[in-house]
Amino acid sequence: MRLFAAVLPPAPAVEELRRAVVPLRSLPGAGTLRWTGTPGWHYTLAFLGEVDEELLPDLYSRMERAAHRTEAFGMRVHGSGRFDGRALWAGAAGALDTLRLLAERAHAAARRAGVPMEEHRRYTPHLTLARSRVPADLTPFTAALEGFEGLHWEAGELSLVRSRLPADGVPGEQPRYEVVRAWPLGR
Repeated sequence: MRLFAAVLPPAPAVEELRRAVVPLRSLPGAGTLRWTGTPGWHYTLAFLGEVDEELLPDLYSRMERAAHRTEAFGMRVHGSGRFDGRALWAGAAGALDTLRLLAERAHAAARRAGVPMEEHRRYTPHLTLARSRVPADLTPFTAALEGFEGLHWEAGELSLVRSRLPADGVPGEQPRYEVVRAWPLGR
């Protein structure tokens, strides 16, 4: 299974962000971007890639411990940014130290369960809104969302999500995401 650990924003936060993103789709250059659908909006904590079935019981146990060791925390969708002109994203505000700690714990849990993980880099909380196959000037898009301040919500769950990639050659098809397991944060 192709898996990642994530924090999923609640429906009201997703809807609020969706309303803010709609006008961006009419900006010059928007048609060249591949926009992510709202069902795919999440804050990835750790990307695990393809995980062998035999590792799942230990992975589940370790992710549960990571969740229970981390208290629920407040956050909101906040502002925007970009990665190398290839990805447009919405950022986060709130208890980011706790969010980063949860990301580190999820990464360590996967590694200890035997999942071959890439070297852990400093976590940048982001929710991907659009991608570009070639470097693009995303400045108008980040400027339009620069002052976005989403509603406050409590992150209370660590989710392990399965990603099913779209079939090649099918225009507009999006990856499909399915929560495999979720654990409440805190004891």
